[in-house]
Amino acid sequence: MIPGGGQPNMQQLLQQAQKMQQDLAKAQEELARTEVEGQAGGGLVKATVTGSGELRNLVIDPKAVDPEDTETLADLVVAAVQAANENAQTLQQQKLGPLAQGLGGGGIPGLPF
Repeated sequence: MIPGGGQPNMQQLLQQAQKMQQDLAKAQEELARTEVEGQAGGGLVKATVTGSGELRNLVIDPKAVDPEDTETLADLVVAAVQAANENAQTLQQQKLGPLAQGLGGGGIPGLPF
């Protein structure tokens, strides 16, 4: 309810929505540039992803390579990538969470966020 019973200022609402959209785009760009790491096997395998989840680098310590046991190496790679993606999701929540809260927590009806 608007104090005084007046109608909301549509121009002001549109400006706020536009600013939030710009802030969201800026945060998404920053996430795409930021890199986070995940590791497995005590650091034998390290994966680096962007804040938006794009795999950028994978480092495998030679100690992790056993030609007779490629399954373990594959498991370590998957675990490292999953850990990196979890770190990216945490970063996303830190960067985008305040923007979602600015939308009233549940977003604006009819808008996709």
